Amino acid sequence: MGLLDKVAFGRPEAPPPEAIDVGPAGELRILWPGGPEATIPAVRLRDLCPCAGCVEEGTGRKLLDSATIPSDIRPLEINPVGNYAIQIAWSDGHSTGLYTWKVLRAASGLGGDGEL
Repeated sequence: MGLLDKVAFGRPEAPPPEAIDVGPAGELRILWPGGPEATIPAVRLRDLCPCAGCVEEGTGRKLLDSATIPSDIRPLEINPVGNYAIQIAWSDGHSTGLYTWKVLRAASGLGGDGEL
């Protein structure tokens, strides 16, 4: 029995989106499987950053002060991370957060479990 035989590969938490685009105001437009399309304002998504610099790892307490996010913030670059997340480089210099499909679905108002 090899190492991979001992590892349990679970079902992904949420299916990946079919498309992610940046709108003219910096908002993310996400097309989810089955047709729901969601628009997430850039300020809201930056405020939801789940990285250790923005959220305390041990407690989940938010460290990022929402008032410090520039109103004109926008994504400069969006990169896929495996088949479970994206990483966004923001115009305020921040780029360490991984936005999983579950986080993006919740931000879209669709719930994080992939169910429609």
